Amino acid sequence: MEAFAAQYFEFVRSIQAESKLRFAPTPSGYLHLGNAFNFILNWLAARVLIRDSAASSGTATSFTRIYLRIDDLDNERNRTEYLEDILDTFDWLGLDWDGPYSDTFQGLIYQTANWPRYRAVLNRLRDLDLLFACRKSRRDLEPFGGHYPIEFREQNLSLDDPDVAWRIKTPANFPLPDFVVRRRDGIPAYQVASFSDDLHFGITHIVRGADLEDSTRAQQYLAEVLDDDKFLKINFLHHPLVLGANGEKLSKSAGADSLKSMREAGLGPQQIFETAGRWLGLEGRSSHELLAALQNRLNSI
Repeated sequence: MEAFAAQYFEFVRSIQAESKLRFAPTPSGYLHLGNAFNFILNWLAARVLIRDSAASSGTATSFTRIYLRIDDLDNERNRTEYLEDILDTFDWLGLDWDGPYSDTFQGLIYQTANWPRYRAVLNRLRDLDLLFACRKSRRDLEPFGGHYPIEFREQNLSLDDPDVAWRIKTPANFPLPDFVVRRRDGIPAYQVASFSDDLHFGITHIVRGADLEDSTRAQQYLAEVLDDDKFLKINFLHHPLVLGANGEKLSKSAGADSLKSMREAGLGPQQIFETAGRWLGLEGRSSHELLAALQNRLNSI
């Protein structure tokens, strides 16, 4: 983990006054350990005091903000108890966020409230003649091992036909070839929604799991074709994944290592913070202990 710790410290030192980060959980299952580590790494980065070298006193100050965004586009899997679990998890971990703030469901940032903005992105992509219509299912694509055959671009379908997904043409050997930008049910796909939200809220730094590196590249591709330098300047850091006992990726939908189960068993988050600290070579059993340790380390560098 030494290599990741060095990357993380460099990432945090790149944060300046007025930088912005975000939490972006999905209410599609109970949160697991991987979600907790992601929240902690983002929160620590947002709450470290930035040394203002321009100030005559050289005092430490921070205007960094971190937002909570609920990625609720997957209506079929969203449930109220999962949203409650998100808020309970932040309270349990002792992590806060910056406006809109609420300990209820009111006032939070929901992706489902922003469809007009996402559709505007889709229309811009359509105007660039980069999209094509597709009715291929996941089963149709299974024989190709994640590769989208270029001949599938020619299905003689219109973007205006019912029950078609919109895909974007990508370069050869792209990590997410011809990825979906609008689902068959007409809902904007995750890549478009996340790209649009990060732009809209002026996000400058994002800590994500290593499993989302291809997703990051897809969103950067959207920025490239739309000629949006602002998104391309976002500083991304991808952290190692927390794996299950059999080495598999944890899944919210499967209830793997649920944080809810830990809370209901009367356990506190101390062990989670200790493990996060080991990732970074720091000691701490709470959010503020780990933050103090990170602050001391950065001040000594």
